Order: sequence, then C-alpha cells, then structure tokens
Amino acid sequence: MMQSPLKRPGRLHAAIIMDGNGRWALARGMPRLAGHRAGAEALRRTVEAAPSLGIGVLTLFAFSSDNWRRPPEEVAGLMQLLAEHLRSETGRAIQNGVRMEMIGRRDRLGPELAAAIAEAEAATAPGCRLHLRIAVDYSGRDAIAGALRHAAHAGLMCRECLEEHLGPPVDLLIRTGGEQRLSDFLLWECAYAELIFSRRMWPDFDAGDLAAAVRQFHTRQRRFGAVPPEIPSAGPTPACKADSPQPWLD
Repeated sequence: MMQSPLKRPGRLHAAIIMDGNGRWALARGMPRLAGHRAGAEALRRTVEAAPSLGIGVLTLFAFSSDNWRRPPEEVAGLMQLLAEHLRSETGRAIQNGVRMEMIGRRDRLGPELAAAIAEAEAATAPGCRLHLRIAVDYSGRDAIAGALRHAAHAGLMCRECLEEHLGPPVDLLIRTGGEQRLSDFLLWECAYAELIFSRRMWPDFDAGDLAAAVRQFHTRQRRFGAVPPEIPSAGPTPACKADSPQPWLD
C-alpha cells in the first residue's frame, strides 16, 4: 500500500467536505459567492491548525465533478476564488512547510486556475510539515475507474495497485453543514475512516472545531474488521444519555 511521505505512524490523514458556504451566505442575505469567500478564511484557519493536532495529510473537497451543474456565474466565481487563494497562500504555505497538491481532473479547468495550481505545487514541493491535498473537479468513482485502468495497463490487478494510484487511506472524515453523506468523495480511501458530521457551516468552522473532531476521533475504537481484545471489566458501564451535548456538532 502506498503511503504519502508525510503519512507517518501517528500522523493522521484527515479529509473534510467543506459544506454550507451557500446556505451560510443566504441566511445572511448575501450572495452565495460571499459564503465561498468566507469559506476560504475557514480553509486558512484549518490548514494552520492541522499540524499541531497530529494531522500529516489534509484532503479538502473544494469542487466536485458534479458541481459543474451549478449556475455558471457561481462556478466562474468559485474558480476565480480558488486561483486567488492558491496565489495568496503559496508564500504562507512555504513558510509553514505545507506541500500543496491538487487531485482531480485538470483538463476542464481554465488556464488561470491551471497555472495557479502548477505554480503552487512547484513552489511548495519541499514542504514536509503538512501535505495539503485539494480536490478540484473530483469524483471518487472516476478516481477508482482511473485506478482500475492504470492497474489493468500495468497488468497488476490487485488491491495494492489500486491503492498506490489512489493515495493514502483516510483516518478521519469530517463533513460540515449538517448533511450526512460522502457525496462521491474519497470513496475507496474512506473504507475505514471514522466519520464525523458537524452542523457547523463551513465558514464558521475554526481550529477549535477541528481540535474537537480530532479528540472525538481518538475516542473511537478502530478494529478494521477484527475482534477487539477483551478488557477486564471495572464494573457496570454508566448509561449514556441520548441527549448528551456534543459541542463539536453545534
């Protein structure tokens, strides 16, 4: 199985579906693109907080292959905003040891965004503190189909071949905005991911929310299909309250 150079033991691969930008803006009487601009600030906060929380790889869902169905003016605004963000954040990424990489199709992107991606990837390639992967024009099903074609061409149809083409497995998947689905994101890589669904809209997501999600992750027992070892009982387990507050879900 291929591991990212930064996916060392003890370093998490966290993935985030950054949902809720449009609804956040509409609730405030603002155009949807204003929500995406506010979401870019949340992205910056998250990237800055990730390494200190033990995250070595961070994959963010910026634009789905299905998002081309959105109104043309919103799509154009998103592409422009992404190009601006890459250019404005490249210097900060270099200073903070962040390596930037885009996953997804590139043949349908405009020349400005394609150039911004190439420049950011080249400039931040030496980064070794955080591997930041941004999914643009991305489909998990298309990625799996591409991995199958790659493996067939190599004549090595095995799980390890597919994983080498797809990338490192996800440990923790967070989706903001209240929805509870994967939306064609990292379908293979999330086979054993721990899932956390937050009602927080993405523009409001901050370092505290990310830290709470990581803490929640560390309370989960990850068995990967095996039977967990028996732990001597220390007495009856207290009953859980169904309405116990979950601050990270607020």
